[in-house]
Amino acid sequence: MSRSVVAALALIALTGPGAEAKIINTPHDFSPASWSNGEICKPCHIPHDASATVTAAPLWNHEVTNATFTVYSSPTMDALPGQPSGVSKLCLSCHDGTIGLDAFGGQSGTVFMSPTNYAYRGTNLADDHPISFTYDTALANADGELFDPATTPSGLGGTIANDILFNDRVECSSCHDVHVSRGDGTCMACHFPNRDASLRKDNTGSALCLTCHDK
Repeated sequence: MSRSVVAALALIALTGPGAEAKIINTPHDFSPASWSNGEICKPCHIPHDASATVTAAPLWNHEVTNATFTVYSSPTMDALPGQPSGVSKLCLSCHDGTIGLDAFGGQSGTVFMSPTNYAYRGTNLADDHPISFTYDTALANADGELFDPATTPSGLGGTIANDILFNDRVECSSCHDVHVSRGDGTCMACHFPNRDASLRKDNTGSALCLTCHDK
């Protein structure tokens, strides 16, 4: 099998059928950074010798955070957020500032996300949208202001459950897609208008928020 065919198969495996993965020139294209050695994919993924324990993302190549997080809570919230898990834990392995951006390929990290960086989340997530909780029909019925994820269209081609959730759970990637760059509308009009939040769909008119929230 030729190298070009192998490379093509690897790309398909990483992006999946019908994916619109275009990471080049997005905030997660780290190739211009000195610590990336010009690599785009390798800080997160690798075709050989990938992590045998990480299953939330394909062919994982980055060190994973072991931090304990303070999570969002509210007396009016019907869901039960836990410690970040799945793909959210992978996101936080850079965004919590405890693991080096360059901690990939078995190397110790030396370059950490600064608390002054607009994307820095730290380990206190009490002021962030809750993640790593189950969002199902039962929660929607109990809450009364959430759409049923099993039947409600996401605006991305399928239902909320199919397109937005990960194993029926809300995670960082429910709203954000590191492989694309889309309009940020409402949020970014005030919050860092010159930044890109890599949202899964345009949030103009709070469209992304209103995908799940029945307001």
